[in-house]
Amino acid sequence: MKLLIIEDDKQLSETIRETTEGLFETVQAFDGEEGLFLAEQNIFDVILLDIMMPGMNGYEVLSALRKNNIDTPVIMLTAKDGIDDKIQGFKVGADDYMVKPFHREELLLRLEAMVRRAGGQFKENILSFKELNLNLKNKTAELKGELIKINGKQFDLLEYLINNKNSILTKEQIFDRIWGFESDTSTTVVEVYASNLRKNLKKYGYDQYIKTFRGLGYMLSEDGDS
Repeated sequence: MKLLIIEDDKQLSETIRETTEGLFETVQAFDGEEGLFLAEQNIFDVILLDIMMPGMNGYEVLSALRKNNIDTPVIMLTAKDGIDDKIQGFKVGADDYMVKPFHREELLLRLEAMVRRAGGQFKENILSFKELNLNLKNKTAELKGELIKINGKQFDLLEYLINNKNSILTKEQIFDRIWGFESDTSTTVVEVYASNLRKNLKKYGYDQYIKTFRGLGYMLSEDGDS
């Protein structure tokens, strides 16, 4: 799972990262403008968003996200406990609200609940698509009772496609999600991995479910070529 922390207090941001590192791959932003840019890539499973930040505050970031149809679940963080602040947050599209300081256990429970509510995978070790099962704990894939060789980022690509089945993922989204913003390679690597993934699934007839949208990206479709 991928978590974005938008928090200008670097010490708190680092504490949150350390708290969640066993469950999430974390990206950090330390101001509203940077956080908005990252969130607009639409590759995160959940966002922790501070309200009081210099420049662009959390309300403005969230409002811009929702106007751009980015519906990633957002938990707002604030030092204020007033009802007016909560109302404003929910009005601009917040999904949950946490008041600082908060306990580690509460944060993890809120994140887990948020991901489950959004339909994502959290503690489940098995992710399935038809007869294809991915074991997220030991990174193995099984199809029709047979282990298939899908390793490394090819496994990550298949996991991302399954988690977003029937939705088009752009090459840029896939690249940023799997290789990262700071990777020194290019988005053409996505085409290579998608092609190799299809080859590994072709024996079982599952290559037909990975649809290519020329110049745009890929989608895992439940319909297949039929």
